[in-house]
Amino acid sequence: MGFILSLIASLILSFTSVTDANFTAVEQAFGREDAAKIVSYGKDKILLQIQGKEGIYAQSQATQLLKDFFNRKPVSSFRFTFRGKESDDSPLTTGAYISKSESFRVTIKWKHMGSELKIESLSIE
Repeated sequence: MGFILSLIASLILSFTSVTDANFTAVEQAFGREDAAKIVSYGKDKILLQIQGKEGIYAQSQATQLLKDFFNRKPVSSFRFTFRGKESDDSPLTTGAYISKSESFRVTIKWKHMGSELKIESLSIE
């Protein structure tokens, strides 16, 4: 019985550490305007919405669109304001992206794919 409880606890802790590590890495990448790093945590195709323009993009296209946004709206600060779950399979994070002249809400929906956590959709409004 002790072995089973230990196994369950280690699985929960490993999930939590992967989730936290991904959230932290993406949060830092936004602060550095590192579009390639952000997109590297995504699925092969990512639903991307930036200021009303929405589409499903391959990682290379999504990287270019994020770079364009960062060039037009350089970051002053970024931080996640909420880390939670929409469902058991889809964690959700929201953040505040502050540029010199505007503030934006960033919403990221994650998806468990095997043992990895990937960005399924990213919205900047």
